[in-house]
Amino acid sequence: MHAFPCGTLFLDFVGTLRARRHAEPTEMLASPQALDAWFVESGMMDEAPGADRAELATAVSLREALYSVTAAALAKEALPTDALAEVNRLAAGLPVQVQLGDSGASRTGSVSQGLAVLAREAVEILGGAQADLLRECSRPECTQTYLDHSRGRRREWCAMETCGNRVKAAAYRARRRSQKS
Repeated sequence: MHAFPCGTLFLDFVGTLRARRHAEPTEMLASPQALDAWFVESGMMDEAPGADRAELATAVSLREALYSVTAAALAKEALPTDALAEVNRLAAGLPVQVQLGDSGASRTGSVSQGLAVLAREAVEILGGAQADLLRECSRPECTQTYLDHSRGRRREWCAMETCGNRVKAAAYRARRRSQKS
């Protein structure tokens, strides 16, 4: 099961390598089936695209390129050339197909079409005014990046339900320990 705390698909996709700075980060895209599940769970596609190992490798490569350009944008540094070229190459692909029918809208596509949507979203966000809204979660163990749309731009965590609660609970426990000492 995948998590979607960032509010934008490409950042949630980057977050499929959890605890990135740890000695052993958690890989959420460990198989083609996990990639298929991500596309469906994210709502990008109604049916799994049927990823294979080569497409999984392409997806992981894009994820790392997206991470590199996002980290550079967050740090207000020059975007890495190789990562930027990969993002732009995939952004030029065809998007997921959306069709309207009697039962509503349907979304179908291949892995490459899904990756094109993610790369295109990254280009639009990182290349526009929303890049100024990029933040990294304040919980030291978390490496999620999100767009801060909160009033006052004071959001601290990728998700209050997970990271925010953990930080607040840890602070509470620390205060309780210091009061007992």
